[in-house]
Amino acid sequence: MISKKLMASCAALALTSAASGQEEPTQVFWGDTHLHTSYSFDAFMNSNESADPDTAYRWAKGQPIVHPYNRARVQLERPLDFLVVADHAELMGVIRSIHLGDPELPEMGFIDSIRRWISIHVLNSHLDKGTGAQVFTTLLPDAAAVPGGDPVADPNNVLPTRSFGDTRAMEQIAWNEIVDAAERHNDPGKFTSFVGWEWSSIPTGANLHRVVMSPSASVAKEYLPYGSDDSQYPEDLWNWLQETSDRTGAEFIAIPHNSNISKGYMFQDTTLKGAPMTSDYISTRVKWEPVAEITQIKGDSETHPSVSPDDEFADFETYEFYIQKSDGGSAYEPQKGDFVRSGLKTGLEIEQKVGANPFKFGVIGSTDSHSGLASADEDNFWGKMARDSTPETKKNFGIGRRRVNGWNMAAQGLAAVWAEENTREAIFAAFKRKEVYGTTGPRMKVRFFGGWDFSALDEQYGNLAEVGYRDGVPMGGDLTRSSSGQAPSFIIQAVQDPVGVGLDRVQVVKGWLDAEGVSHERVFDVAWAGDRVQGENGKLPAIADTVDRSTGKLTHDPGAPELVTVWQDPTFNADERAFYYLRVLEVPTARHSLLDAIALQIDPPTEGPAVQQERAYSSPIWYTP
Repeated sequence: MISKKLMASCAALALTSAASGQEEPTQVFWGDTHLHTSYSFDAFMNSNESADPDTAYRWAKGQPIVHPYNRARVQLERPLDFLVVADHAELMGVIRSIHLGDPELPEMGFIDSIRRWISIHVLNSHLDKGTGAQVFTTLLPDAAAVPGGDPVADPNNVLPTRSFGDTRAMEQIAWNEIVDAAERHNDPGKFTSFVGWEWSSIPTGANLHRVVMSPSASVAKEYLPYGSDDSQYPEDLWNWLQETSDRTGAEFIAIPHNSNISKGYMFQDTTLKGAPMTSDYISTRVKWEPVAEITQIKGDSETHPSVSPDDEFADFETYEFYIQKSDGGSAYEPQKGDFVRSGLKTGLEIEQKVGANPFKFGVIGSTDSHSGLASADEDNFWGKMARDSTPETKKNFGIGRRRVNGWNMAAQGLAAVWAEENTREAIFAAFKRKEVYGTTGPRMKVRFFGGWDFSALDEQYGNLAEVGYRDGVPMGGDLTRSSSGQAPSFIIQAVQDPVGVGLDRVQVVKGWLDAEGVSHERVFDVAWAGDRVQGENGKLPAIADTVDRSTGKLTHDPGAPELVTVWQDPTFNADERAFYYLRVLEVPTARHSLLDAIALQIDPPTEGPAVQQERAYSSPIWYTP
């Protein structure tokens, strides 16, 4: 723990810089990279028939809109800075167009008109049974994924190429409309829109989804988004991105999400085909996937008590359900390859053997909302789907035979980006260099720099960011052994959400590889609110829970408005590969389910806790001997 004197000095420096109005090298911008509209088949079939891409952008800009299901006037109090409309590539816009009788639909002939009629009625029958949100999985049979095997090559696991042979023309119409909406709403310096889509691979019910985002809207109509009905292998997606980039000049990245329900495949130690990772495979994966989504509505993917048993905060918004259509009511069985932290550790192990790290990624949060509304605030959360947007419908919302309802899911998250300006080019470059972080909804300002000599901070250096960039690397960066072999030091700053609650603590999560090539992890409390003292076990006492269960509000706020420190790893070994990232915790606040219960005058739902500690996760900084 840093001395109180130095901590006070750092805090004074930060406040002095803010007061003097000095410009920082980068600014933080807030957005959502994973937002579905009525152009996604599952969104449309769950009562989002009107919130299209234009609606999504207007909501993100803070304009009032009409909710697609409950028809209330709703509004985002604090606009976002950027948005990716990421509708599913599979059947993009098709169900919406069929239902609305779009006059621009291509003439399909008698047989194909019959297919069209069957498609919409079959899909609607799934909605009647409460399975509409998962209808795409009906194209896949239930099968047991074999760890280390190839779930896609299973002869019983067949996904047809484009669900109906005529859908490409229909999808192209929808994609062109999505691109046009992005172009209309992009306003450099004020609001940034990216074109994007979701590639929704789900072999044997293993979630391997990626969101593809691109700043190159001007050439986006020259291709049709690549879907899992083209291929379920991520290698084929990456090859398509390379070929399309070479042909059109477009830039892309792919963002894995919901690794927490990937059946261990997302961050496993082999390729999806079960083959050892080669240096070519690793370089390709790192090129196209510099960032992963760590938190969203369908749960938190940082870690889990089963893989981080010594982490008292590991059990946070754990999503307990399989994504496949029929799980017999069984709870999801988490595996090592499901979580970001264990994936980062596996990356160190692979790097030791192969010389390259496939899991050297930054992290963000996003919503995965299917209502067209990027809502991540507990008191302004509009559900996963449009039809779970009210307390009553959230309570009754279910998907098939599963126990999922609107309270099982979380009001989260957001992507934070450190960039020079609010433009497509600057924000996309920040994603590429991994200078990004994720939160579960609150807009905490988090800075994280690593270097070799941050102990001599002085007001003459101007501000923390100036020192960090000049003498070190920001989150997402790399450190190599210093000439002296000393431990790196880290500048850490966390500032509470301006309209939110105080901070409980800042933690550094470290992962490292020992001499035998075995990975380990440890969580350090490095700065905290109040005068609490760590116990003999190194644990910090919990901060007070002051949530009034009758109102959902705090009786008082025991947190700190800002926590600033310089921290040096007391366990550092210059010969060991390592990574470090921040986890910032707020004081306990009411979960959306408690607020619903108060409104409904019922006991708090058993799905999830009544209160939670919202958090932020920084991208890591890696150390290589």
